[in-house]
Amino acid sequence: MEFRYLGNSGLKISEITYGNWLTHGSQVENDTAKQCVRAALDEGITTFDTADVYANTKAETVLGEALQGQRRESLEIFTKVYWPTGPGGHNDCGLSRKHIMESIDGSLRRLQTDYVDLYQAHRFDTETPLEETMQAFADVVRQGKALYIGVSEWTAEQIREGHRLAQELHVPLISSQPQYSMLWRVIEDQVVPTCEELGLSQIVWSPMAQGVLSGKYLPGQQPGQDTRAGHAEAGQSMKELMRDEVLEAVQGLKPIAADAGLTMPQLAVAWVLQNPNVAAALVGASRPEQIKDNVKAAGVTLEADVMKAIDDALGDVVQRDPAQTAARAPQERPC
Repeated sequence: MEFRYLGNSGLKISEITYGNWLTHGSQVENDTAKQCVRAALDEGITTFDTADVYANTKAETVLGEALQGQRRESLEIFTKVYWPTGPGGHNDCGLSRKHIMESIDGSLRRLQTDYVDLYQAHRFDTETPLEETMQAFADVVRQGKALYIGVSEWTAEQIREGHRLAQELHVPLISSQPQYSMLWRVIEDQVVPTCEELGLSQIVWSPMAQGVLSGKYLPGQQPGQDTRAGHAEAGQSMKELMRDEVLEAVQGLKPIAADAGLTMPQLAVAWVLQNPNVAAALVGASRPEQIKDNVKAAGVTLEADVMKAIDDALGDVVQRDPAQTAARAPQERPC
């Protein structure tokens, strides 16, 4: 395993980070989820990312149980706040002081830890003054419940303003967690340059485009019911990726991966790690073997000719429009 600094902080994290979105507490059984965590630990992964909204808090509980018995100082545990939890009442979401202060305590109980290494704003809250949000995060840090703070799917402008307030409050805002893959490059034009300037790193989710870049989905064929695309809930977020023209282009990556001595998932993860502003690629798993395969992307260098071949194979199916970050963000609180 290789390790990278997160932003301009002194915190190092494993460049392959284990995330449990759509798996723990929902898509896979708890015993299998715990086996995946153990496989991650065995492969040298020390960084684990979750969120209170995943499986409506169950994912945090499963992760907390799976990590019991591990030396806490040897782990980096991340979680997030914003989306509705519990019964979804009128204050059960967003980034108000009330929701943040209540949510961090709930997350710590479920994770069975006294603190998280990174506490992240899961989206930007248009209905709460940013000053209120950042002050609440600052208080969470000063209370010792989080060591650092981060954001997820914020625009470059939102990151800049949040960073300004964090500096005034003397709290470390060090990371951004956006979607990023060979197929989804919307952060490259604005978010990445802004973060490089301000000293934030990217912790990227869906580097395999929710499994599409594994090459297992074929154009003109329905996905199997045991796959993410065939899953009743998870598959809803994959409709754009499952277009035949995208799947056809992805098939063109197979000889590139083979020539590089990599599997398709390894190629996808290695690709995002070539970006120097990326500190870690988030990978999930429904089986322990997937973790063992993905971690082999750590430390891989893709030569310039391989990067060009990837661009040529994917062509126009790559999404690059930076406006997509704002377009896909919630315009009002979801509760």
